[in-house]
Amino acid sequence: MIIEEVIPGTIADQLGVEPGDRLKLINNESVRDILDYRFLTCAEIISVLLKKKSGEEWLLDIEKDYEEDLGICFKQEGLGRIKRCRNNCIFCFLAQMPRGMRKTLYFNDDDYRLSFLHGNFITLTNLNKRDLERIVKLRLSPLYISVHTTNAGLRNKMLNNRRSEKIMDQLAFLAQGGIRMQTQAVVCPEINDGQELQKTIEDLYSLWPAVNSLAVVPVGLTRYRDGLFPLQGFTREKARDVLALVEKSQKRCLKQGGYPFVFAGDEFYLAAGLEFPGALKYGGFPQAENGVGLARLFIDEWAKTSKKLPEELSVPEKATIVTGGAGRKLLIPVIEKLNRVKNLKVSLSVIENSFFGEKVTAAGLLTPADVYSTLTGAELGDMVVIPSIMLKKDEPVFLDGSRVNDLAGKLKAKVVVADGPRGIVEAIFSNQKNVITKRGYHA
Repeated sequence: MIIEEVIPGTIADQLGVEPGDRLKLINNESVRDILDYRFLTCAEIISVLLKKKSGEEWLLDIEKDYEEDLGICFKQEGLGRIKRCRNNCIFCFLAQMPRGMRKTLYFNDDDYRLSFLHGNFITLTNLNKRDLERIVKLRLSPLYISVHTTNAGLRNKMLNNRRSEKIMDQLAFLAQGGIRMQTQAVVCPEINDGQELQKTIEDLYSLWPAVNSLAVVPVGLTRYRDGLFPLQGFTREKARDVLALVEKSQKRCLKQGGYPFVFAGDEFYLAAGLEFPGALKYGGFPQAENGVGLARLFIDEWAKTSKKLPEELSVPEKATIVTGGAGRKLLIPVIEKLNRVKNLKVSLSVIENSFFGEKVTAAGLLTPADVYSTLTGAELGDMVVIPSIMLKKDEPVFLDGSRVNDLAGKLKAKVVVADGPRGIVEAIFSNQKNVITKRGYHA
């Protein structure tokens, strides 16, 4: 635990702690990572053993408020070595990725600490009893867990890891320890759908409410599958079969516990050609970041935002909105209503994913190269609006590591990042000095 930064004015700063110092013990217990640090410093009186850059050892006796932080930041987020994935899943998306993207995208982590800190899904296959006991001791909740199937033999086949067979025992141990879990099943046609999916739902629901939810999402297939396990995508009929099973299970869970528990990913509704359920069917949206209910959130936000649209813009404006194939259905009504505003002309550009293949339709997996090749030569208007999901969460870079300004330079156009319907409207109206309206936005 090497200290990288000391925040000015904090306890650590006042005691003379410096970057480069090493944190060895808190209350005579070793500090392996940021989780131990947070757990051990949640007290009013603590003792901290440091090793200074000079080699001296300092023992600091500290009295503070219960949850007051010492003001220390560590190198590598205080995590050290990240646990790698030891599986070889038949549906692994990383195995289907070509070269040319950010290096970090090729690192396949399976670390329970990242699950707790950032919501990464883990399989539990690289954990021993001591790891599970630590999770319970430190109260690392919620965790996000990829189950896929509760059939031990089938899970072994799908993950290619014999340690995967203990999943129900592991989940039961965590549940008994008070750990809350959000789970997912990546469903592959003719493998873990049908009766196998029904069993998975029933087994996981037996641990509810500790296992709080189950997201059922379709396998993602790129064009780079040569030599990999033969898999097929979901047809319209098979997608409808999954949705029928999920909806039947939801009704049973609602009747038994008052909560729907199992939810289908948005892509299933698109593949099935069916409307998205209402907000109440998503149980508070516990797995929106997993692509479950994002479409419904978008639709409902647009319903509110569209009521505030102006009747006319004071300055004529043209814009191009970019999306992937999956976003077409959601954005067509948006485009139609925006174009009813006088002096506003908005075009929709649906980008085909040449990089990953046409079967990949999520906007979040679009590359700037595909955007550029599609928009080159088109009349783009005053701006190009791209969805924020195309960029890294904590840094404005695309999958290939390039930045928004790079794309803008190639297109020779203004490129604006928007998050959701309200973000789209605010981006388009940002250049307006005076919006003519009786009820809407005023720039």
